Order: sequence, then structure tokens, then C-alpha cells
Amino acid sequence: MSDQTVPGSKAWRTDQLTSVRAFAERSALHSGGFGWLDPSGDVDESRGLELWINARMTYVFSLASLLDRRPHPLAEHGVRALTGPFADAEHGGWFQSVTSAHEPASTTKGCYEHAFVILAASTARTAGVGGADALLESALDVHERRFWDEAAGRCRESWNADWSEPESYRGANSNMHTVEAYLAAADVTGDRVWRDRALSICERIINRAARANGWRIPEHFDADWNVVLDYNTDVPADAFRPYGATPGHGFEWSRLLLELEAALDDPPAWLVDAAVSLFEVAVRDGSVDDTLVYTTGWDGKPVVRERFHWVMAEAVAAADALARRTNGSIGPAEANRWYGAIDEHFVDRVTGSWHHELDDTLQVSARTWPGKPDAYHIVNAMLLPDAPLAVSLARSLT
Repeated sequence: MSDQTVPGSKAWRTDQLTSVRAFAERSALHSGGFGWLDPSGDVDESRGLELWINARMTYVFSLASLLDRRPHPLAEHGVRALTGPFADAEHGGWFQSVTSAHEPASTTKGCYEHAFVILAASTARTAGVGGADALLESALDVHERRFWDEAAGRCRESWNADWSEPESYRGANSNMHTVEAYLAAADVTGDRVWRDRALSICERIINRAARANGWRIPEHFDADWNVVLDYNTDVPADAFRPYGATPGHGFEWSRLLLELEAALDDPPAWLVDAAVSLFEVAVRDGSVDDTLVYTTGWDGKPVVRERFHWVMAEAVAAADALARRTNGSIGPAEANRWYGAIDEHFVDRVTGSWHHELDDTLQVSARTWPGKPDAYHIVNAMLLPDAPLAVSLARSLT
């Protein structure tokens, strides 16, 4: 068996990265921005343009610019989309989605999507992409003024178009991606306030709420940050706000805690302990054979048994980070098992990329994720094992 066929090896990951990049390039639209890719890699014309996808694609192609040591044309293509049709020239910030004619479709201003604008802009600036400096300055300003809540030490969830009506819901998912975005922003700006705020978010959502809940992360809160454990019991497979615990987020938070610890000058000891606990609970609750379910109840038993590509990607990334941080005492066995499952069940060698969702019999499903719109999780998982924990992925490639 050649190294290129060994799941998880450097050669295997490079091969996957090349395949996913080529597949993702097909999302670029001549009219601007990036569309939603169907299972075959064609743009789904029935859908408009989503801000989170466009920010993620801008991030992916900005990383490609750093990897190739030359500008990738789709990185600037993405920056133009973020500074063009998605930008609200009247009220500031970015629309959640726009139509194929570049008219606003959803005028909600969400923390989740705005965090990805920061991540994209930070990475594009590191890669020297035209227009990225102004985009990052605007994105950080909007996030600080509209989403960061100093009194709560966490971020608000969303607003209406003119910022007059905040949503009463608060969510862990948007705050988790804000941690990632703030760490990237700290790297590129040199301003430690972003790391301090990332630590504040982690302290409250993980060290307090998750610890008190047996390391099953409460995902949903009310406006006063009271935990709402029965949120969305009637739509348990929601793509962004599912009921119950999400093992994939346990892995994602675990990795982010280790990256935060490495980035801080004087990190608190609980960061590593929490990273280990989150990982162990996610493994125990989420594992079905060599794959991982989407959600579990608060008793740790599976609720939504579909297997998602992003959960597997975050699992191997967390396992690798923990293996390095613990000198191999935690993570290697799990990573090997999961890489094998990814190679066997998720990698699509016919049309490209990875299947985004499998059902409980490991057949391709579309209950929650039709098509293959995402490249971000795969690209991260393929690159992070070669990057130091202390800096953002973009900085590690400079």
C-alpha cells in the first residue's frame, strides 16, 4: 500500500485537499460570488447565494493562495462578493443571503455568518488579497459594535437589517466560530483583545456551562444566557440549531481550546482539561462503530443518527491536536479509525469531494445537507495536522 492510499497520511491528505479544491472551484459564478453545489458539483440554480458559503469559499481560496505562493483568482472573487452584493451599504454589515440577481433575500444579520466574514477577511489579508484590508477593518468594527456583548462576555446572535431588533436567542455555535475568527484576527492585527475575548467566550460557554452539564455542550440559551435544554425538540435535525448535544461541536471546541491555549502568554490550566473532557465525552456519546452521529440527547444516547462529513472532519482535527498536545496519549487510535471510515464511506471517488451526509446504514442521505456546498471543514482537517497550534492556519502557511 502506497503512502498516498493510507488514510490520514500526508500524501492522502494532500490528495484529498487537491480534489476538494478542484470541486469547490466549480461553485464560482460568473455573475459574482459562489453558489450551492449539488452532489455532482454543479451549482444548484434553485438556490440563491448564502453568506456563510461565500465567506467560507473566500477563506478556502485565500488559503489556496498561501499554499500556492501566488494569488488564487477566486480569493479576490470572494472578497468582491463580500464587499459587493452581500454588503448592506445603508445599515452596514452583511445580508444572510442574496438572490442570484444579487438582491437581498434574507436581511438578517447573523453572528455566525459575520464571524466567517472575519475569518475570510483575516485569511485574505494574510494572503495579500486585494480589498481584504478594508473588508477586515469593516468586519471587526461591525462585530465589535453589534455582536460583542461586553457585559455577557459573549456574542449576541442576530439582528434585523437596520440593527434595531436583536434576536432573543443566544447560541453556542455562533460563539464557537467567533472564537476561531477572533484568533485569526488577533494573528493578523496583533491586537490581543481578540484573544482575550475568545477566552471570555470559552470560559463562559465551556468552563461554566459545558462543565456543569457533564461536558455535553449546551447549544441554546435565552436572552439572559439561561440554558434552554429542550430547544428545537420538534426539529432535532436542524442544520444549525439541532436539539440536544452535538458531538461534532465537542470536537471542534476541543481543538479551539488547544489553539487558544497555545496562543495565550499565560493560559489557564482548565483549557487542556476541558479539551480532553469534551473529546472523551464526544467519543463516548457519538461513536457508532467507526463513525459519529450528528446529535445525542442529554443522556448521551443518539437522537439524530445521520453521519455528517463535517463531524468526521472535526473529529480527526481534534484527535490530531490532542495527540500532539498530550504526546500521543490521547487521539492517535481514534484518528486512525476515523480516517479509515472517511476514506471508506465519505470520500466520493466518482464525482469528487466528500458526501456531506450518510444515513444510519451509511448510504448517501440528504435529510439535512443536500448536495456538497461546503469545503471549509475538509480543508481545515487536511491542513491542520501540519500546522502549529499557536497560530492561525493562514499564519502557519506564510
